[in-house]
Amino acid sequence: MSLASPALAQQVRVVKLPELQRLLARPGDTTYVVNFWATWCKPCLEELPAFEQLRARHRRDKVQVLLISLDFRSKLESKVQPFVQQRRLASPVWLLNETDPNVFIDQVDPAWSGALPFTLIFNNARKQRKSFERPLTLAELEAELKRTFSL
Repeated sequence: MSLASPALAQQVRVVKLPELQRLLARPGDTTYVVNFWATWCKPCLEELPAFEQLRARHRRDKVQVLLISLDFRSKLESKVQPFVQQRRLASPVWLLNETDPNVFIDQVDPAWSGALPFTLIFNNARKQRKSFERPLTLAELEAELKRTFSL
């Protein structure tokens, strides 16, 4: 069964930069909404429900929401996994296991200073890409999907 149910305990997937790069280069007409966050980032935590609502609203569209934690790998069991389970996050959650942000930040988006939260919305088939280095509301996410990505 490939559909994740919020009632099931989701496992956080630990990834390295090459796997993230493959996602960012993925061909096809799916629009990806990728949110970079951390358990210690208050604005990140405040905006997470908007991404969960966006995922639920667009589950029948070609829209995929992915939450990427930038917590340290050592915090996976003590912080990240309990947080994901407590909040019952249904969107896929990855933990980016990289120790030097200076290496991966430019690979994700050259305009990204490294501040959190950071959201990247892209559709490679349409050659569309937008990034936001600030918290977003559900209304802002929906407006961006409608305006830029015609959803």
